[in-house]
Amino acid sequence: MKRPDLFELQAISAVASRRSFRAAAAELSLSPSALSHRVAALERRLGVRLFQRTTRSVSLTEAGEQFLARVRPALAELSAAMEMVKEFRDTPAGTLRITTSEGAARQVLTPVVLEFMERYPDMRVELVVESRFMDIVKEGFDAGLRLLEAVPQDMVAVSCGPRQRSVVVGSPRYFKANPRPKVPADLRAHRCIRTRKRNGGIYAWEFERRGEELEIEVDGPLTLDTLSLVIEAAMNGAGLAYLSEWEVRSALASGKLVSVLEDWLPSYPGLCVFYPSHRHVPAGLRAFVEVVKQFTKRQESV
Repeated sequence: MKRPDLFELQAISAVASRRSFRAAAAELSLSPSALSHRVAALERRLGVRLFQRTTRSVSLTEAGEQFLARVRPALAELSAAMEMVKEFRDTPAGTLRITTSEGAARQVLTPVVLEFMERYPDMRVELVVESRFMDIVKEGFDAGLRLLEAVPQDMVAVSCGPRQRSVVVGSPRYFKANPRPKVPADLRAHRCIRTRKRNGGIYAWEFERRGEELEIEVDGPLTLDTLSLVIEAAMNGAGLAYLSEWEVRSALASGKLVSVLEDWLPSYPGLCVFYPSHRHVPAGLRAFVEVVKQFTKRQESV
């Protein structure tokens, strides 16, 4: 019997991790049908089914679980060996997979990611935008990019840019018809554009001044779950919005939006790149982190 080759073993591991032939195929740069055929061919040679397949899901059989339990440590060792060899290259090469949020991706795409790719042309970057927080080890990412407050304590976190803050904004048109709030409690008399979380809940608006912390459950006729729509609605006078100052900086500078309650909006630790503390850090990730550190230093000196 022909023994499984390395690619077949990687394919089995990818399908098991992703629980989807389509997602695993994208990771391996194959078509879903080609990947399915490779896995099916391996199953025929082994004489056992490694996966249970339905129209909606893919899961390992008992044989598949035991097979991968033996295979995965070997794949990890092979991957570590490949990374070790790459250390001898003059410049890093390979693919860097990073999970992040939409807002964070916009902040770092040009000054960090594109700068990194220009410096290291042999590197590829896959920036995966996902609103939910992902387990980077389980999902097969090299690193994550999120606000520091969201990063697990067992991760190495490196600041990416300056401190940030949220702001309450409204359009000049809105303030022609409504007084500006002076304290957070005044928001109860305003139309506010609410933002829905992925889990179905509504974001509360957080404030702090001189040690006093407040969390306001705002009300309003419009609820959205997309950042760009919230900004558009606020600029068109639909109500007040609570947003990252970075996201609305151009609208504030142009006068399309006006910030209020400034005394109640303190800064907080901003974005950071994070990665597992117990893993070997490949050359590509080390180089990326160095670009991040240089970007942060430039921002702090502005």
